[in-house]
Amino acid sequence: MKPFLEDIKIRTEYLPGDLGYIIYMHGKLYDFGSFFEIYVAETLATFYKGLDPAKERVWIAEHNDSIVGTLALKNTNGVAQLRYFLIDPKYRGIGLGRKMMDLFMDFFHRKKYTSSFLLTEEQLQVAANLYGKYGYKYVSSQQTEFGLVEKRYELTL
Repeated sequence: MKPFLEDIKIRTEYLPGDLGYIIYMHGKLYDFGSFFEIYVAETLATFYKGLDPAKERVWIAEHNDSIVGTLALKNTNGVAQLRYFLIDPKYRGIGLGRKMMDLFMDFFHRKKYTSSFLLTEEQLQVAANLYGKYGYKYVSSQQTEFGLVEKRYELTL
């Protein structure tokens, strides 16, 4: 039985163990290899160490004391970069992705960003469809050092 969206709590602060669990989730759910997992670990550590709450935010969705989804807005040279977006497969299809994107976009507007971008793997078409519903447009692709095809999407107001 799928959980209800109302049963999921979304918080905006890191708790002990979150960083490791977010890295674990990326490695486990995406299975893009250890180099990808190391990349997530390095970039997440850098993001966390430099986190500016006035311009950046993380959203961590929990159900029954377990992380079931994550999303972050990173300020990259004045542009809102959408990062670390994932939903546990057991929690997909209940509106959690939309709810997290709504929170992202609300923060984006409140902080007066005028543009955003994200990088995603070409296999993640369901996520790409969701980004499109929020106005993101595909702009380019490139091969990564992990052997994946990374697609760039941008949003400009």
